Amino acid sequence: MEKKILSCLVLAFGLMIILVLNASASAADGITCEEALTQLITCQPYFLGFGSTPSPTCCKGAENVSQQANTTTIRRSLCECFENAAKAFQIIPERLKQLPQLCKIQVPVPLDPTVDCNTVP
Repeated sequence: MEKKILSCLVLAFGLMIILVLNASASAADGITCEEALTQLITCQPYFLGFGSTPSPTCCKGAENVSQQANTTTIRRSLCECFENAAKAFQIIPERLKQLPQLCKIQVPVPLDPTVDCNTVP
């Protein structure tokens, strides 16, 4: 039963990505919102409160996105993307904030849906 629910959530998450992409700015000459959210799709169960830790695949995706956030323009674009996604997908903010620590990675983009993305360096 839980697998069925997770499958439905993943499908819903995928459909929501399309909606968020229409409202998000894309990064010029770098990773786009769509690419970032696609790499983070395996984090969805953790972000919604299923399980106590993110999966290794989730952490690898987060690490890949972090490595590609190498300019201020890209970081600000991803910040806006993540804010929109957090609202659209009803992500638990504390889960989002804990991701870098649990995955043991450094992230150049604040994982906080309340941050002012214009202040991201």
